[in-house]
Amino acid sequence: MRRALELARHAEAQGEVPVGAVLVLGDEIVGEGWNQPISRHDPSAHAEIMALRDAGRRLGNYRLPETTLYVTLEPCPMCAGAIVHARVGKVIYAASDPRSGAAGSVFDLLPSDQRFNHVTEAEGGLLAEESAELLRQFFRARRR
Repeated sequence: MRRALELARHAEAQGEVPVGAVLVLGDEIVGEGWNQPISRHDPSAHAEIMALRDAGRRLGNYRLPETTLYVTLEPCPMCAGAIVHARVGKVIYAASDPRSGAAGSVFDLLPSDQRFNHVTEAEGGLLAEESAELLRQFFRARRR
């Protein structure tokens, strides 16, 4: 999660909402990403999607079973869908997202929706305060 927070700070330095994500297989980082929708002019360029794309290229596969995704903010419904379709084994997120979180805050796509053909485990709270404070500071500065 520390690496994901570094990537979130990288996003912030680029004027993006500070969210970072790291995909791990065993003890190895196989994908990294940070929010880039503004700079890429791509509404799907969330940190999680970028990490999945990076891992898919590195591993030569769009399926990413037995991986764990560490992300600094609870995934949104779009990202949750991509995570499920990629067959990610587990998501560990820092801060909850009370506006669009899809791991229980607003929607229950991870892990409880049994209608999918793959269930991804999810757990939140790892370094939650550090991530939430980074987001609060970013939006506070934006409102000024």
